[in-house]
Amino acid sequence: MARCRYDAPMPQNTDPDKTPGGQVQQRALVILLIGVSLAFGWIMLPFFGTIMWGAIIALLFAPLYRHLLPRLRQRRTLTALTTLLVVLLVVVLPFGLVTASLAREAAGVYQHIDSGEWDPALYLHGIFDALPDWATGLLERFGFNDFDALQRQLVTSLKQASQLIGRQALGIGMNTFDFVASLFITLYLAFFLIRDGSSVVRVMRDALPLAPAHKRELADKFVTVVRATVKGNLLVAAIQGLLGGIAFWFLGVGGALLWAVLMAFLSLLPAVGAGLVWLPVALFFLLSGAVWKGLALIAYGVLVIGLVDNLLRPMLVGKDTRMPDYLVMISTLGGMAVFGINGFVLGPAIAAMFIATWHIYGAKRD
Repeated sequence: MARCRYDAPMPQNTDPDKTPGGQVQQRALVILLIGVSLAFGWIMLPFFGTIMWGAIIALLFAPLYRHLLPRLRQRRTLTALTTLLVVLLVVVLPFGLVTASLAREAAGVYQHIDSGEWDPALYLHGIFDALPDWATGLLERFGFNDFDALQRQLVTSLKQASQLIGRQALGIGMNTFDFVASLFITLYLAFFLIRDGSSVVRVMRDALPLAPAHKRELADKFVTVVRATVKGNLLVAAIQGLLGGIAFWFLGVGGALLWAVLMAFLSLLPAVGAGLVWLPVALFFLLSGAVWKGLALIAYGVLVIGLVDNLLRPMLVGKDTRMPDYLVMISTLGGMAVFGINGFVLGPAIAAMFIATWHIYGAKRD
């Protein structure tokens, strides 16, 4: 009877990545990947804002592209060009008109102040003369009893601010080439991302070493937060700027368009944004004797402009992102402090990815 032999050789591990040499190659590949990624990010850094807004445009208008694609017989290039034409008509053209009007208005304000037609000292003198006794005593308590010196400081600050506004307004015209070049790069990138974005996302998703469910969670969270933040914040800012500009025009405040754009820009700051403009103007009305204008502007700012921020922003931003209102506000302010104007998108997006990543980590440990 034949005996069974148990000394047959064990199968060898043929996976090259498990061998010592393969592990060294794998580590070298990871180091090389990190190095070239950092180098690529470094050379793309000057175009950071351009690339970011190109990607945001593609992300926001991707549903329109998918809607038009079957109606244009699956011709991807034609559909992407049609979508880009909608972007030009809906976004770029209105933005260009507002920017041109703002530059003209800012240049006019600068010329009025520089020529002496608008004298800040005269307005300030009237305010100081109209101050009640309790306000005068409060200023004296804080060491501001020398009104002439305080006026000179305030006038100097206002002139410096007007000169800055004027230089920026002139800079818009001088930097037209840079603006047009950046706009062209943004739209050029947006076209390819609209047309080929799904394949780019697929490659990135396949390269990410995570479970498919976790990849979907991160991708869905990122897309939802970016769309909600951009659409919600920009819509709130536009509405608040429009309402504030209408109020300033009705009350006879000079440069209503300039103030409207400034309020829209500051409205990107949650809770306090537009109030940084209309509240000082209301106080100016009160101190200069136009009491009804001051009271009307305060009531309008609190009940109308403020209501837009308190109602629409949580509905458009916080509800879709499923993040608490305080986290949206803090991440927006922190993002703008670090990244500038682009931070109102990057701040909430980073906060959302932070929450989603920790949720995935906690789920894997459980």
